[in-house]
Amino acid sequence: MPIEDELLARLRKIEALMAGAGTAGEREAAGAALERVKARLAEQVRRDPPVELQFSMSDAWSRQLFVALCRRYGLKPYRYPRQKRTTVMLRVPRGFNDTVLWPEFIELDRALVAHLQGVTTRIIRGAVHADTSEAE
Repeated sequence: MPIEDELLARLRKIEALMAGAGTAGEREAAGAALERVKARLAEQVRRDPPVELQFSMSDAWSRQLFVALCRRYGLKPYRYPRQKRTTVMLRVPRGFNDTVLWPEFIELDRALVAHLQGVTTRIIRGAVHADTSEAE
């Protein structure tokens, strides 16, 4: 299985776990998991009105992942004029952010960063020099 396929499978498992999937069959049904999370968000909006939250992410990959995850759930990330590119604003129920969105982002981000670190190290070792250890 190619490395990218392994990463995609891992990301789907994280998503299914965050959606509250209980069985192996549910974990494999990414579409159903997404619908459960969207339903959870709709319920949360009824109980807990959205608040404006500000997120700062200096890493472009993490920011791109966060924005994509927000859009996946129908949320609309934005930035005010003159805000730095590292800032992402979002109107979301605090409960949904605290129990679903942010924890899922953290898990997905960890998996993505580990993958990118591994790919980067392999490329540097193969194309530049085998010793990629830190400076003394």
